[in-house]
Amino acid sequence: MKIDKYSLKAESSLTVFEFVSEGPNGLIRKLIQFQETNQPDVYNLAFGDKNVKTGEIDDLIVSNNGDTDKVLATVVAALYAFFDKHPDAFVYATGSTEARTRLYRIGITRFCGEMIQDFELYGQIGDEFYEFEVGKEYADFLAQRKFV
Repeated sequence: MKIDKYSLKAESSLTVFEFVSEGPNGLIRKLIQFQETNQPDVYNLAFGDKNVKTGEIDDLIVSNNGDTDKVLATVVAALYAFFDKHPDAFVYATGSTEARTRLYRIGITRFCGEMIQDFELYGQIGDEFYEFEVGKEYADFLAQRKFV
C-alpha cells in the first residue's frame, strides 16, 4: 500500500506488534495481536489502544487522532509481517462494535484493489464466508495470504 505507515515494533513470533499514533490528541500507543483460536491455523486479529496500566488492548476506546488511514495501513503492514512468519494461517477480524466493523469494511473497500493482489479476502454473512465484494455489508472478515 502506498500510504504512510507508522513504524512497528514486534516480538519474535510476529504475533504482537506495537506502534504509536501521532495526532491532535497526542501520542497514543496502539497494539495489534494475532491471537490463536480453537480452529487450527486461524488467528483472531485484535487491535486497539494499549492500556498503559494493564498493557492490554482497549478495543472500545475512540482515540480520534485524525490518522485513520495511516493506522489502517500500519495494521495491514503487520498483517504482511504476520503472514511472512505464518504463511498457512487465516486471520479473522471483526470490530468490537458495529461502528468499528463498518470502519474496517470501509478501509478494506478503499484498499481492496491493492489488497486482493496479495490476499484472499472473505466477508461473513450469517454463518457463511463469501469472497469479499465491494458494497456488501459483512459482519466479519477473513484473510489469507495468496501463494505465489
